[in-house]
Amino acid sequence: MDSAKPFLDATKARRSLYQLSAESPISDARIEEIVNHSVLHTPGPFNAQSGRVVVLLKKDHVKLWDFTMEILKAMLPAEKFEQSAPRLEGFRAGYGTILFYEDPAPLKTLATQWAMFADKFPQWSEQSSGMLQYAVWTALELEGLGCNLQHYNPLVDSRIQSEWKVPTEWSLKGQLVFGKPSGQPKEKTFQPLEERVKVYGRQASL
Repeated sequence: MDSAKPFLDATKARRSLYQLSAESPISDARIEEIVNHSVLHTPGPFNAQSGRVVVLLKKDHVKLWDFTMEILKAMLPAEKFEQSAPRLEGFRAGYGTILFYEDPAPLKTLATQWAMFADKFPQWSEQSSGMLQYAVWTALELEGLGCNLQHYNPLVDSRIQSEWKVPTEWSLKGQLVFGKPSGQPKEKTFQPLEERVKVYGRQASL
């Protein structure tokens, strides 16, 4: 019995999708349920529970990408911005964006309690955030949404903090854009597994 098959199939199906529309095949309540479940059950260092999430839907999602474009237009040479604009418009065309944060407060407490690991907690925090992002991303794609992960932090941090009252102490890690897919993922190539995985002590199959 291949009990892991549904999970492995889900990890294979999770892809970056950039052609998205401002629709969702599931309710906003279901999106929130998926995020809540993932936040509760994604592991963290010493059960730090440092992951934080802000979900922006519809008009709030559009507002995020409107001011992201404003910020980049003011920073970039006109030619560079013109090259970036279609990509940004693609993000804006989606249904929502999920902002992933890490709160340093519980990590600082743990670093004091476990001084021998103090320098490791920032690294472990990043790993935990990555798992949370992956869990939400995979679950949303199982529900029929398409997603792509962006990193416009720290350029947008202060505007987000001001607009949605996000604590300044929280550290923004990534922005997961999602919506109803209107295209296919790009072809994906793979490096040889022999160069990436080493197994020792393996028992031969019978």
